[in-house]
Amino acid sequence: MHYIQQPGAIEAKSFDIISETIRDMRPDYQFASPLHEAIIKRVIHTTADFDWLDILWFSDDALARLCAALSRPGVIYTDTTMALSGINKTLLASFGGECRCYISDPRVVVQAKAQGITRSMAAVDIAVAESGEKVFVFGNAPTALFRLLEHDAAVSGAIGVPVGFVGAAESKQALTQSALPAIAALGRKGGSNVAAAIVNAILYHLRDVR
Repeated sequence: MHYIQQPGAIEAKSFDIISETIRDMRPDYQFASPLHEAIIKRVIHTTADFDWLDILWFSDDALARLCAALSRPGVIYTDTTMALSGINKTLLASFGGECRCYISDPRVVVQAKAQGITRSMAAVDIAVAESGEKVFVFGNAPTALFRLLEHDAAVSGAIGVPVGFVGAAESKQALTQSALPAIAALGRKGGSNVAAAIVNAILYHLRDVR
C-alpha cells in the first residue's frame, strides 16, 4: 500500500487539503492577514474541524500584542501540562521566552486546598504575582480564565480556549468583553491542543519574518 511517510510531506499535504476545502466550502471567506490565516489553518489542522473559521475570535490588537510579547523574553503560563507539552519550547526559547505550568506545583496544591478553589485558580494567583512579561494560555480550565479576569492584571495577552460544558463558553465570552489583548474560542469547543496550536502558529510566523 502506498502512503505518504515523510512528516514534512504529510503536513504540507494536510495544509493543501485545508486550503482547498476552505475555497470549496467558503469561496467568499476572507482572512484578515497572513497570520490570521496561519492561526486558523493550524487549528483546523490540529482538530480537523472547519467550524474554527467562524468561532475563533480575535481582539483588535491581539495579533500585534501577542507577536510583540512572544518575540521578547517573557513567560507563557498554561493551565495544563498538555498545553505546555504542545508548545514549541525550543522555538520560544530562541526569542528568550519560557513556558510554565503550575498545576502540580506544591504551592498551588496547598493554596487550592486551603481556599477551597481549583488548582487552576491557585496557579493563576501565583503566576499573576510573578514579575516580568506574561502571556496566559488556557485550553482546559474555565476557572483559570475567570480567575485571570478577576485579577484585572496587566498582562501582555491571553489565549482563552477552554473546552467543555460548565463555564467554558461563559469564561470565553467574558474574555471577549475584557480589555485584554486576546484570542478566544466562542462556544464550547477548544482544548489544550488548540491552545498550543495557536501559540505555535504565532511562533512560526515570528521565526519566518525575523
